[in-house]
Amino acid sequence: MYYVSKQMEIAGCHALKLSYRSKCENLHGHNWIVTVHCKAKELNGDGMVIDFAHVKEKIHGYLDHGNFNELLPFNPTAENIAKWVCDQVPHCWKVDVEESKANIATYIKDED
Repeated sequence: MYYVSKQMEIAGCHALKLSYRSKCENLHGHNWIVTVHCKAKELNGDGMVIDFAHVKEKIHGYLDHGNFNELLPFNPTAENIAKWVCDQVPHCWKVDVEESKANIATYIKDED
């Protein structure tokens, strides 16, 4: 099995819709650190699991310097963002989303 990871820093803002009062309900920004983990049993014709540039274009290119409430069709928590990222990238099996130092959400795709 081949494993690759792509880490990106993404500047973006969000306002959370919560069932309780929180400062996070106000629009605020983070410099998110997103790590995309991909795997494959065999390499593609170019000798790669996936081109790192394609991962960056798909995720960083879409989210960077954006308002996640406007770009994403769900409450943009770190957990929801991690799942969304995983769904966007071929061969992705795990995503880590760090919204601030020591606050990290991880999504791992179930093996079917």
